[in-house]
Amino acid sequence: MSVGFVLITTEPGSEISVRNALDSIDGVSGRWVVFGSHDLLVKVEADDESKITKIVIGDIRAIEGITDTRTLIGAEI
Repeated sequence: MSVGFVLITTEPGSEISVRNALDSIDGVSGRWVVFGSHDLLVKVEADDESKITKIVIGDIRAIEGITDTRTLIGAEI
């Protein structure tokens, strides 16, 4: 199991609609509105890193209102 965390920046006022849209994406196991440089923190879980990449690029970035994402993939070392 691989885990990734996605930091999302939204258009002003879009935080709640983006958060709600994340609920319909398979692999999203948690999402929180946060304060600071980013507007949301999203936890994504999948079988491997390539599936996390597909979720981020194909599903999360397609949500209207998102202006930027930064993805951190957990490494087992």
